[in-house]
Amino acid sequence: MSVAFTKEGDSEAFAADLLDRPISPNPNLVTARGLAQLETWLADARAAYSAAQATGGVAEDRTAMARATRDLRFYAARRASAQLTEPAGPVDVVHFGQAVTFDREDGRRQTFRIVGEDEADPADGSVSYVSPLARALLGKTIGDTAMVAGGEVEIVSIA
Repeated sequence: MSVAFTKEGDSEAFAADLLDRPISPNPNLVTARGLAQLETWLADARAAYSAAQATGGVAEDRTAMARATRDLRFYAARRASAQLTEPAGPVDVVHFGQAVTFDREDGRRQTFRIVGEDEADPADGSVSYVSPLARALLGKTIGDTAMVAGGEVEIVSIA
């Protein structure tokens, strides 16, 4: 169809049909910090939804309303399914919620905290418990080695 035969609002209507954010099939384990983040994100989503409704021009800005609705659904579902999980078990064994420091073969020393999927931010030093790195480290103790990204690492501390 030629562009000449479309309504000006058609692109706005198309943009308003946003796909839902994917929800992980894994249990939604969260640390206390992760739960607080989810609550903040949910409050922000509620505020964005209210703001989109309050503008009164929902027909004029359907994309903002669709985005706010999608985010509200996502964060409400993630908050509803959140399972607060604190480190459990011996302190010298890597568990969910703990920070693990390890040495790589190339001499680098790295520390990552094992957290829930929504809380994970590798650039900030946290990885999801379902990540390959976390799976390789969970259950290990100081002095144990694990294969990570094709290389061997040795655990030097757990906190």
